[in-house]
Amino acid sequence: MIEFIAGDLCTACGTCVEVCPTGVFAGAPGTVPRIAHPEACQTCFMCELYCRADAIFVGPDAGGVEGFDPATTRAAGLLGEMRRLHGWDEWAADPRYPNDHWRMETVFERARSVMNRGPAPQTGKEDRHAS
Repeated sequence: MIEFIAGDLCTACGTCVEVCPTGVFAGAPGTVPRIAHPEACQTCFMCELYCRADAIFVGPDAGGVEGFDPATTRAAGLLGEMRRLHGWDEWAADPRYPNDHWRMETVFERARSVMNRGPAPQTGKEDRHAS
């Protein structure tokens, strides 16, 4: 669940507000967003992944705020860890941090393969109850 925004690191770009699928953040453009609806957080980590300033920390417990201390979290090097470990942005070329978790190439390849084959042949046994 969303834990905190490090206001001193935040560039007020608004990306976290844009990428959050559940509207956790609120704020005017050019200002540090605030965590307006923490209960809406689904722990998807999108805000943390897209925060190039490493100003957001999402805790691993989707059930509630754990109370991570911002100073301790920063000292432990946890700010930006999600982007680094998943090979985002400046970490993309570093072979120590492959983006394997987020890669969808094999899914897309399978979808293209199915698309190129065309629709499955009709067998005459289609479900007549489907709408």
